[in-house]
Amino acid sequence: MSLLIKNGRVVTATDNYIGDVLIEGETVATMGRDLAANADRVIDATGLLVMPGGIDPHVHLDMPFMGTFSSDTHETGTRAALFGGTTMVIDFVLQRQGHSLKEALAEWNGRALGNAVGDYGFHMAVTDYNDSTRAEIAEMVELGITSFKTFMAYKGALMIDDRQMTALMEEVKRQGGIVTVHATNGDMIDYLIAKHRAEGKLSPLYHYLSQPEVTEAEASSRFADIADYTGCPGYIVHLTCEGALNAVRNATRRNQKVFVETCIQYLLLDASLYEKDFDGAKWVMSPPLRQKKDQETLWAGINQGLVNVVATDHCPFMWQQKLMGEKDFSKIPNGHPAIENRMELLYSEGVHKGRISLNKYVEVACTNPARIFGMFPRKGTIAPGSDADIVLFDPLAKHTLSASTHHMNVDYSAYEGWELTGKVKTVLLRGKVAIDNGKCLMEKGNGQFIPRNKVSGII
Repeated sequence: MSLLIKNGRVVTATDNYIGDVLIEGETVATMGRDLAANADRVIDATGLLVMPGGIDPHVHLDMPFMGTFSSDTHETGTRAALFGGTTMVIDFVLQRQGHSLKEALAEWNGRALGNAVGDYGFHMAVTDYNDSTRAEIAEMVELGITSFKTFMAYKGALMIDDRQMTALMEEVKRQGGIVTVHATNGDMIDYLIAKHRAEGKLSPLYHYLSQPEVTEAEASSRFADIADYTGCPGYIVHLTCEGALNAVRNATRRNQKVFVETCIQYLLLDASLYEKDFDGAKWVMSPPLRQKKDQETLWAGINQGLVNVVATDHCPFMWQQKLMGEKDFSKIPNGHPAIENRMELLYSEGVHKGRISLNKYVEVACTNPARIFGMFPRKGTIAPGSDADIVLFDPLAKHTLSASTHHMNVDYSAYEGWELTGKVKTVLLRGKVAIDNGKCLMEKGNGQFIPRNKVSGII
C-alpha cells in the first residue's frame, strides 16, 4: 500500500516547507515538491500542517494507585491519544517492593499486549534496588526498556534512597540507559501532610500547600548532583517550577546536561484551582499546579532549550474515585486527564499565541522524546525510512474541549470549555489511517511495543 500526501506544510523540528510526502508500506519513502508518484491513495493536505506523530513519554494507563486503578486502559488511553495526534506513548511499569522487574514487566505486558490501539513503550520504575534488581538491568535494556524511573517521594511504596539511587545510576550508565526521576523531597512532604491533617486542614488546597516549591527545587538539585557524580544521563519528569528549573540552570554551569520534561498542565493551569472547594480535586496531582510566575519560567525554559519535552503525566480517575478523598486531601487519587488534549493545547496556547515556534512545537512534542529515549529517527520525525506516523493538522480550525466529546475514559475534563485554535484532522500510524475526521479506524491490538535503543545522552 502506498500513500501520497500532497501540498501540505511539512513541519519537523528543523523543516517548514510546502511539499509532498510519499509513504510506502509502514515507512516514509521520500519527501519533496510536486512528487510524481503513482500511489494507491492520495490525500490533499492543502492548508494543513503535516507533522510527525506526537510522542507522550509520560502516561499511566491502568495503573494501580491508592487502592484503585487509573481509569484509562491501554486500549482507551492509546485510542484517545491517537484522536489527539499522539501516535506513541511510554507507560510506566512499577516494580513492587520485594518483587522482580521481570514480574512487573509480565504484569504490564498482560495489560497492554493485544489491547493497545497506538504504539507504546515502557519505562521501568525501580522501587526496590538490590543485588537481584541490579542483575536485571542489562536484561531490561536488551528488551528495549532503556529508561529507569525513580521516586524521591512516596516512602514505603515507591521511594528509593540516595544510596540506592547512586548504585542504580552506576549500573544504568554501565548498560547504556538513562535514569528518570520524580524529584520531590518525600520526607518533607510527608511531614507537611501529617501536620496539615493534624490541624484539620483537609481540603484539596492543602495538597498544594504540602508540596511547596522548595521540595521540588531541593530534590531536583540533589538528583542533578548524583547524576553528575555518577556520569549517568538524567531526566527530570514533570518539572513544574522556577526553583527546580534553576537547579538545572546551575547544573549547566559545570557543563552538565540534565534533560527536563514539563507537562501541559503546568504551562497552562495554576494553583488558584485548588481554592474551588472539593472541585479542586480534579487537579490534584503530584507535583501540584504552581504559580503564574512558574508558567512564565517554563515557557521561557522551552525557548532556552532547558525544557526539552512537554508530556502529560496522564493518570485519570473517575469523579467517584476522586471522592475517596472528599474528607481528606491525602486520600485523593493523584492525576488528571490530558493524553488527548496535549497536542492541540500546546499548539493553541503555544504556537497560535506566539509563545513558541512551529519547529519548537514539534521538537518538544515529538522529536526530543524520540531522541532522548532511543527511538530517533524511527519515531519523532518525517524522513525517509522513518515510521509513517503523521498528523494532518488544521491550524485554523476552532473547537471547544469538553468531557462530552473527548475519548478518554473519564467523566470530566480538566479543560472544560477551553476554546482552542488548531485541530487534528487525520492521523497515520505506520502508514495506515488511524483517525480521520473524528473517527477511529483502528481496532485494539494494532498498537505495537516499540523496543528502544541504548541512550546516547546527546540530542
